[in-house]
Amino acid sequence: MFAAIGLFALVLVDYLRPQEYFPALHGVPLLHLATALALLGLVLDLRLGLSRLRAAPHLALTALFVGWCLVSVLVNEREQLAMRAASLLIPTAVYLLLAHGLQTFRVLEGLCGLLLALAIGLAFIGVDQGLSDHGCHRPAIVNGNETLVHDGRPCTSKVRYQCEDAEGAEPGVAYECEKVGLLGTQSIQGRVRYRGTLQDPNELALAVSIALPFAFAFYDRRRTLARLILVGLASAIIGACTFYTQSRGGQLVFASVLGVYFVSRFGLLRGALAGTLLALPILVLGGRSGAEDSTMERTICWWVGLHLTAGSPAFGVGFGRFTEHHYLTAHNSFVLAAAELGLPGLLVWSSINYVAVKTAVLGLRASLPPVVRSWSLALLASMTGLLVGSFFLSFAYKDIFWIYLGLTGVLYQAIRRHDPGFTVGFGLRDLGRVALVDAGLLAALVGYTASKAGW
Repeated sequence: MFAAIGLFALVLVDYLRPQEYFPALHGVPLLHLATALALLGLVLDLRLGLSRLRAAPHLALTALFVGWCLVSVLVNEREQLAMRAASLLIPTAVYLLLAHGLQTFRVLEGLCGLLLALAIGLAFIGVDQGLSDHGCHRPAIVNGNETLVHDGRPCTSKVRYQCEDAEGAEPGVAYECEKVGLLGTQSIQGRVRYRGTLQDPNELALAVSIALPFAFAFYDRRRTLARLILVGLASAIIGACTFYTQSRGGQLVFASVLGVYFVSRFGLLRGALAGTLLALPILVLGGRSGAEDSTMERTICWWVGLHLTAGSPAFGVGFGRFTEHHYLTAHNSFVLAAAELGLPGLLVWSSINYVAVKTAVLGLRASLPPVVRSWSLALLASMTGLLVGSFFLSFAYKDIFWIYLGLTGVLYQAIRRHDPGFTVGFGLRDLGRVALVDAGLLAALVGYTASKAGW
């Protein structure tokens, strides 16, 4: 399938961001070029009869969500419409092309294999960074982005001002003493990270952990020694990277991914016990000093988001405008959607996630070949981890989020090839369930933030 070539390139570029560390690629719109290549491939597939257009179960909801994002901007600050619409281009295109351009289990396995390889590679960079020495870093602008650049001098994390006082320091430059990583990466306050979207340690932990179920799926498809070693290697290196990110949310994602897999395989009691035992070292040892301050900071962000929602429940403050009302983002995708898009926008966004999870659940329950069960379970575990992580991160509009939503669309298309009668409905009863969950979450968040910060 020709669309797969462009889509694989799009995912690769979106994760690795090679334009940020190869000077020859600075200024090259790799994401847009890969998107155009994927679109051209889809057109070729359709013309040659290799694929046929079939709406993914969350297509209508996604169209409604994008439309509502733009309506919220029109209502609040219409002069920002073009800029906000452009920011939705890549995540929307990624979802549409994935959910409709890839339609077989073979291609799904290939894409999941790529995501797993990327996760292991990024986790390796994170672990190497976590084990590396500290070095002096100065702020710089690279390819239009503010970053840190290692100047070659060593330093000690406990003496951060050592860089400014030692020989070779540039006058007036505010240096940082951070761990030196591969590909020009560096830690932030000792926490490992990557580049681009994944320069946040929490998002790096989330991104690598939600790919772990694919290692289990490959082993489930063919139980060989090599694939068992892959499961062990992936679990160890992704777990270690999560540890070095010192991300509490990432640790919960890692635990929830393992929990879903083991509960499904071994039952509630034994599965939960096995998952907890595997994740326990990371949960116990992976904390960081100053966590209480971070918790309060996140609580204040939630408090602000809930007040913005209460002040404008219909349309919110406008897509992408949370930080115009607070110096930090919401640190919670549900709060972010409610604050920026209002309660209708939250309901639509939650409904998209509901349909994605429902697709995997129905695939898991269907009386179809084992390949359906293997990948349905893997995507159910991934989506569970993604939603757990999204509760602690502003991840609602991120490309990686929409890549995984697109993967559930690929799962749907592949199942339809085996069983044309397979459907994933979304009716009033489903909408009611989503509304109840949203209402419960918001009520719980109001109660929690009120107890910590007052109302």
